[in-house]
Amino acid sequence: MKYWDDFKAGESIALGSHTITEAEILAFARKYDPQPFHTDPEAARRSIFGGLIASGWHTCAILMRLGVEANQREEAAATGSPGLDSCR
Repeated sequence: MKYWDDFKAGESIALGSHTITEAEILAFARKYDPQPFHTDPEAARRSIFGGLIASGWHTCAILMRLGVEANQREEAAATGSPGLDSCR
């Protein structure tokens, strides 16, 4: 079992990946972040983004899940949330 003190500064672990489908983007955004560039593909095409984009909150939630799964693979004790500053 790895605990917080066992992680070294600068250490990194592979989190894996997740492909976000349009259906996931729409479902999340309609419930939690209903801005047109997240919820309406046509409005999103006319936006500064030029198309539908996932909410930043959605991508942070996915990052959290990938982190939890990575910690389970590493047999790490609960490390808590990395916080928003580290979601880059």
